Amino acid sequence: MRVLIFGDVYGTKGQEALHKYLPKLKTEYKPNMIFINGENIDRGFGITQKIYKDVMSLGISVITMGNHTFRKKELLEYIDDTNIIRPANYPDVVPGKGFITLKYNDKTVTVINMMGRIFMGDALNNPFDKIDQILDEVESDYIFVDFHAEATSEKLAFAHYVDGRVTAVLGTHTHVPTADAIKLPKGTLYITDIGMTGPLYGILGADRDLIVQKFTTCLPNRIEESMAKELQVNCVIIDTDRNTIKAINIYEQS
Repeated sequence: MRVLIFGDVYGTKGQEALHKYLPKLKTEYKPNMIFINGENIDRGFGITQKIYKDVMSLGISVITMGNHTFRKKELLEYIDDTNIIRPANYPDVVPGKGFITLKYNDKTVTVINMMGRIFMGDALNNPFDKIDQILDEVESDYIFVDFHAEATSEKLAFAHYVDGRVTAVLGTHTHVPTADAIKLPKGTLYITDIGMTGPLYGILGADRDLIVQKFTTCLPNRIEESMAKELQVNCVIIDTDRNTIKAINIYEQS
């Protein structure tokens, strides 16, 4: 089985990049399933029902989230009826599910969303404890974890903690692709951060002038999405039969 997984899809330009490049990636890599992280897909903050329906029409199987999961409060009303999963280590009273299990031919595929706690602000439950609970409950042929976290050490520690127990741990959140798409000692596939899909010349997807101004003046300002025309796409393709992971990076540069 081949699975195509995108990191944080950022804003209007991220949606544009999906529409532009996903058909080409499908033709080249022939994925059986496609996952994306959608916590930034509505102008950098959260997701709307309209955007959800649009990206699902492209053949997306699961949308994972992160620290901006509920920035659009409307998600609370419909998340239970979607293939959107929020971080599993939210308290149990929070609407939505932290993992989802799908069928592919005669195989079961579970996707888990988890969020780190170092430098993330939200006081979520311990992801190490939570993953143990889920893995005690879930029996699947393949298990993929989107670990949405800031600290690279926390991402890698988590991956080693579940090494041999899940198919892959895919880091998201920091928006910059890392060069460590590897197989861990017990066979789990790993990358610290897939990277973002969206505007190439923004700063992590946001308008670069506003971000530079924030650093040079130390004054707070409103973050707005970059509308620069050049796009970038960062994703990985996983082949479960060969147990391989390959990073795919597309940059529109003249």
